[in-house]
Formats: sequence, structure tokens, C-alpha cells
Amino acid sequence: MIFNKSNTIPSLMGSKPPSPDYLSMTNDEFEDRIGASIDILRACKACPRRCGVDRIDGMTGYCRIGRDPVIASYGPHYGEEAPISGWKGSGTIFYSGCNLKCAFCQNYNISQDISGTPFGPQDHSRIMISLQDMGCHNINLVSPTHVMPQVLEAIYHAARNGLRVPIVYNSGGYDPIEALRLLEGIVDIYMPDMKYSSAEQASRLSDASDYPDVNRRAMLEMHRQVGDMMIDGMGLATRGLLVRHLILPEDASGTQDTMRFLADSISIDTYVNIMDQYRPSFMASFIEGMDRRITNDEYERALRWAKEAGLHRFDV
Repeated sequence: MIFNKSNTIPSLMGSKPPSPDYLSMTNDEFEDRIGASIDILRACKACPRRCGVDRIDGMTGYCRIGRDPVIASYGPHYGEEAPISGWKGSGTIFYSGCNLKCAFCQNYNISQDISGTPFGPQDHSRIMISLQDMGCHNINLVSPTHVMPQVLEAIYHAARNGLRVPIVYNSGGYDPIEALRLLEGIVDIYMPDMKYSSAEQASRLSDASDYPDVNRRAMLEMHRQVGDMMIDGMGLATRGLLVRHLILPEDASGTQDTMRFLADSISIDTYVNIMDQYRPSFMASFIEGMDRRITNDEYERALRWAKEAGLHRFDV
């Protein structure tokens, strides 16, 4: 979906972009966060699955990633929402492995197969600097939940070597509160999915029956940290929450409940990308009801539910 500037809120727009939050952190504050996050990996609880393996020692759990993150690719990306991609691109880093097993994943070649190169903290940080040097408007961390501690290390080193653009945390929305709290004051823009409102569908399609509960608590925490999305005078996102919701066939995504939650429990000013690009990727073509694209009626119904809930910052 393409962001429509007519849906921006003037009171949330400013002419001068604020400095990213992480630039105000002292070395000691950053190092304390890193220490706490690395401890998470010793008996891993980086995600709600809480595998308990020692990833510092190279063991792997559900995500199949050990001490160092595996990066599948990185570079400027122009296909995100307009306030994220801008005109010079979003500096995306695609992490291999995942803490979900979505049957319809369009990136299954890197999420379900480990594809790419392991990077230590210093080299990881150099990727971030290189993306900034290319002119990218932000650093966009794609599927970072299972490597949050390693991401934190890299941001620290990058910030000490000249990183100055906002950090976008682009997750599947299956994020534990404990990990998110370590990111407060470091992440500028949270861009999570809200995939399901039903535990049954979350279990059937992503092997995560607790997804709706975990996801909603994560949305509350993310919004507490960064608030509603703020757009600068050039139309770029500088801070805030951007929620992605993919419409699934036969309303497997539970759109109406999700829109009501956002309006009632988060904010009617939440920016929501209601996405219509579902296609039966990966294993979806073998699952009854998921083996087709959505219809125009299903999409229009989703937009109507969002409007009825009181939301207004989405593409129409």
C-alpha cells in the first residue's frame, strides 16, 4: 500500500527532523543495555518461545540462529511505505531465520531456510554505516526479533562511528515485552505486523497460538515508547508506530477485532497499512481457504471495518 499524504495529521508534522533517540544515550547506558540483552542469549528468551539454549555458545533453538546474526541481504529499498522509503530508499537489512513459521511467508527462502552470511558486531555496524553513506533515510531492520541483542550491539558501534539516521524495527509482531524494554530510547520507529486476532488461526498458520496476546501487549509497549507516527516537513517518518495488517482470505486475519483494538487501546491516530497483497506463497497453496488471493469485497470490507473503528491514517 502507498502512503497518502492527504491522510497525514498536520499537528504531527514538523519542519525540522528530530535527532534519533539513540544519539542521546551515554556509553554507559548503551553498554548496560547490551549487557542485559546478551544475557538473554545465554538461556535464550529473545522471543516468546523462550527456547532456553545457550546461543552465546553457538547452540540454536527455534530460529536456528546462534551467536552471530545471519544477514541474507542489505541495501536501499523503495517498496516500503512512502514515509519510510522516501526518495532515497530505506536502508534495509534482511535477517535470516525467524521465530514464526508463517505458512504463507513470501520470504520463506530466508525465514525458513538459513541463507546468508554471519556478521559479528563490528561488521554488522559497518553495514548500517554503509547504508547511511548510500543516502538511505533510515536503517530498516527486517525480522530482527530473534537477533535483538546482536542488533543492539551493532547500533551501539554504528552510533559511535557516525550513524545519525532513525532506526526502524520491522518485526513480525511476536516480540516479548522484556526485549522491547531494552530498545526504549534506541528504536525510533516501530513497524510491526498484526497478523491475527485469533489464537486458532495463529496456531494453524504461524505455529504460535499465543500470538494475539503477545502481539497486543507488544503494540501497547511500542506505542508507549514512541507514540503515534510523526512525519517531518519532507514527508519522512521520524518517530512513532506504524502497524502493518495483511488481509487474509476468509478473514483469517481477524481484521475487525484488530482495528477495534488499535482504535480503542492504542490510538485512533495509529497509522495502519492495510495490505492487500496476499498471495498463496510457501505452504499456503496446500491449506484449505488459503490457496487463493483475497477478493475486492474482502479488501473493501477490511477498509470499512477500519473506518468504523475510528481509524483514519491509512491508504484508501
